[in-house]
Amino acid sequence: QQGRGRAGHRFESVGNCLKRFYDEVLPFPLTEAQKRVVREIRRDMGSGASMNRLVQGDVGSGKTLVAFMAMLLAVDNGFQAALMAPTEILAQQHARSLAEWTEPLGLRMGLLTGSVKGSARKTLLAELADGSLNLLVGTHALIEDPVLFHNLGLAVVDEQHRFGVAQRLALRSKMTAGGQEPHLLMMTATP
Repeated sequence: QQGRGRAGHRFESVGNCLKRFYDEVLPFPLTEAQKRVVREIRRDMGSGASMNRLVQGDVGSGKTLVAFMAMLLAVDNGFQAALMAPTEILAQQHARSLAEWTEPLGLRMGLLTGSVKGSARKTLLAELADGSLNLLVGTHALIEDPVLFHNLGLAVVDEQHRFGVAQRLALRSKMTAGGQEPHLLMMTATP
């Protein structure tokens, strides 16, 4: 499902990261449904309007894989991407999955939760702000005041029903740069 609205970043090119992931890293062939959703997301993210899409599917249906491919599209177009999960455990699970996929591509990913403290947090925030981190996975810690993205192009929200409207709006408004909102992809399990 796609909602249309404000101006968004136009991601027109499929670059090296997404191509290499598809050709070399992808752990299994995509289903026809996954291919269709990836095509729809590519079309939305290339339209010039800010994407606001919900991806719904059963647990294990590949929602995270589809979201990761959208994140790679953002990186290929010179932007950062973030994935926000409702709990620290879920954020850690996402970070482990994404680490398996990002490492062969040479991408830098960070994990930001309430338990990341001190110098580790300070370093992570600095790398996020200067753009040396490509991807960030975290909890609601992503919408706290000191978190500044260099150029966020895509925000993925997992189990979006567990976040209030105010939290989702805070995530989106915090990440708006140059009058253009980041694309928003929400994932939820089939009810």
